[in-house]
Amino acid sequence: MRKHFKTAATQATQFAEITKRCIKSGHILRAKKCLDVAELLFTTGSNETRNAIGNIYVNSVSTFMELHNCTVSKLFPPTLKKEYVAQVNASGV
Repeated sequence: MRKHFKTAATQATQFAEITKRCIKSGHILRAKKCLDVAELLFTTGSNETRNAIGNIYVNSVSTFMELHNCTVSKLFPPTLKKEYVAQVNASGV
């Protein structure tokens, strides 16, 4: 039997979808917990995990929040907020 392992990028994508679903349905406390878990993964995970959270999760969730007029700075934990700001500054927006 072949085992199927999900990559960090796939898991980050799925986790971002869960977080966005929580925000969209009004479960802000649940979304905040997801963001806190993402911050923990970002600060303590491997390089692969850190890259997946920074490049996929933060980008996906922050874009969703901006499109739905949610305040990113109020929900994002400090380290993820710093990563978000770095991404915005790098893009030249």
